[in-house]
Amino acid sequence: MLLTAAEPLLAALRDATGESAQLYLRRADERICVAAAERASGLRDTVPVGSVLPMTAGSAAQILLAWEPPEAVMPLLPRCKFTGRTLAEVRRRGWAQSVAEREAGVASVSAPIRDRTGRVIASISVSGPLERLGRRPGDRHAMAVVRAGQRLSGL
Repeated sequence: MLLTAAEPLLAALRDATGESAQLYLRRADERICVAAAERASGLRDTVPVGSVLPMTAGSAAQILLAWEPPEAVMPLLPRCKFTGRTLAEVRRRGWAQSVAEREAGVASVSAPIRDRTGRVIASISVSGPLERLGRRPGDRHAMAVVRAGQRLSGL
């Protein structure tokens, strides 16, 4: 259900932001890109469907960890490129951003997707080159990403 609903929403998010959009699910200490809508041309951050990325860097990882209980986060935190304070900020504002955290020259913005009980089950993201997204990519794209996450929540 989530994947079916996500496909058109990822395409709409890509079109609205001009950046590649992805949907991530957590599997233990990694995250998997389960759906994506790539920018058609120009410089882009391509994350192929099926890609396995670490839970230690990137805005999607921040989202997938921010609402987890401390005992699930603490073992990972020493290896993370972000801090517990970062995760508290993500919880407060409801979205995450990263700048060259997972990969040099790449920035991203992510928001949670929740199940009917409110538990975070996935992360929706846009990513692209730092030259376009800037050092504060959330200022530019957070609202669009949060809205997309809300539309996919509770399915």
